[in-house]
Amino acid sequence: MNLPMPPPVPGNAPSLPPPPAPNVYVPTPAKPTSSTAIVALVAGLLSWILLPFIASVVAIIAGHMARSEIRRSNGALDGDGLALAGMVLGYVQIALALVAIIAVFLFFGGLAAILALSQ
Repeated sequence: MNLPMPPPVPGNAPSLPPPPAPNVYVPTPAKPTSSTAIVALVAGLLSWILLPFIASVVAIIAGHMARSEIRRSNGALDGDGLALAGMVLGYVQIALALVAIIAVFLFFGGLAAILALSQ
């Protein structure tokens, strides 16, 4: 059974421990994002929409530059995922363009062979 404590007598107050410090959330500042990583992502997206070959080359080059810049910063810069996404978009666009070119050559080469045999 808990009995209430008598009120403290002036001049004879018991020394109580200090109250615990409140839990205060102190946010950490966000790391800046590499500008080159943003360029890589934007160029990778543009390679699918507006400038297929030129933007994909820019995305690949800027992505590699951004990733090396981020690694050299020792954690001071962020944006590795943006750079990687831009590089992947650029590489996939180049690969699909090469497949399309090969398909066109095979189609017209086969068509020419069929026409040559039919004469």
